[in-house]
Amino acid sequence: MLMPARVKYRKQQRGRMKGLSKGAKKLDFGEYGLQAIEPAWVKSSQIEAARVAITRYLKKSGKLWIRIFPDKPVTKKPAETRMGKGKGNPEYWVAVVKRFRIIFELTGVDEETARKALKLGASKLPMKTKFVKREGVL
Repeated sequence: MLMPARVKYRKQQRGRMKGLSKGAKKLDFGEYGLQAIEPAWVKSSQIEAARVAITRYLKKSGKLWIRIFPDKPVTKKPAETRMGKGKGNPEYWVAVVKRFRIIFELTGVDEETARKALKLGASKLPMKTKFVKREGVL
């Protein structure tokens, strides 16, 4: 599972996901990519599930880049706990993905294979995505 080695603060506030992604809106490494159309919190387990699905489909061909990292802790209070008594303990880590963020990039395979692989990966993610390709790729 992806998670930071260490953080300055153990607990974070929830924040907001409105607006567009500040960076990573275009392909920087690969020829094909998976782009978020709507904002979401993506858990580290969901990123890993998508990665496994894509790499299994590709077998040993192609190269995959993951452009998001779960660096936000999400806390949860235990079940059947009364109100108050402070914030719960960190349960899992999420990556905050805003609209138009590139999530995965892929190279070294043909377009049809890339489409199928990224579609498998997209099915593991909690948001709508679209397939994008670099300008000038045949």
